[in-house]
Amino acid sequence: MKRRVAILISGRGSNMVALVEAAKAVDFPAEIVAVISNRADAPGLQRASEAGVPTIVIESKPFGKDRAGFEAVLQRALDEKQVDLICLGGFMRLFTAEFVQRWHGRMLNIHPSLLPSFPGLDPHGQALRAGVKLSGATVHFVIPETDAGPIVMQGAVTVADDDTAETLAARVITIEHRIYPEALRLLASGKLKLEGDLCKVAGSADRDATLISPRTI
Repeated sequence: MKRRVAILISGRGSNMVALVEAAKAVDFPAEIVAVISNRADAPGLQRASEAGVPTIVIESKPFGKDRAGFEAVLQRALDEKQVDLICLGGFMRLFTAEFVQRWHGRMLNIHPSLLPSFPGLDPHGQALRAGVKLSGATVHFVIPETDAGPIVMQGAVTVADDDTAETLAARVITIEHRIYPEALRLLASGKLKLEGDLCKVAGSADRDATLISPRTI
C-alpha cells in the first residue's frame, strides 16, 4: 500500500512539483494526497491544482505567535487526509517541539546547502563567502532545531569563481529536484533507519563515488 503524503508549502512550490511528478510513476511507493499552504497567495497552490492534487489553505498570519494553535488546525487537516508522511517544500513556518516529535521520523525537509554547513538563511551567499568549491542540497529529517535533523541524502554541484548566489542557486535547485523524490522513495519504501542522530540507508554502497573541484588532475 502506498504511503499517503502531504506537502507543506509557502511559496512557488518547485520541489513540490518534483515530488508530484515523481509520485505519478506506477512503482512509486507514495502518493501525494494534499498540498497545504499557510499562505493563500502561494503560487504553488495553482501548480498543485493543475496537477490534480487537492489543496488546503491554513493561513498562519491570524495565529500570530500561537504556533500550537496553528498546528492544531494543521493536524486536523492531516488527520482528515490520513497522512502518513510530510514533506516540507519551502514551508516558512517554525513548528513547536511537540508537533515535530509527533511526526518524528515521518517528516522530511530539504535545504540548499551541504548540511551541517550553511544552515538558515542565505545558504548560497554563505557558501560563496566561505569560498567552498562544492555546494549542494540536503534532504533531512525534521527535528526541533532548524536544519539540523538526521541527513537522508545529499547532492553536490561545483562552485565557480564567478558564481553569484543566483547562478549557484539555479544549479543547486536541479539537484534538489533529483534528490527529494528519491529520499521520499527511500522513506516510503521503509529503507531508512534512524539510529540516534544518524540516518542509515539499506543497500547503500557508494564507497567509490568521488567528486573533486576544481578538477586539475
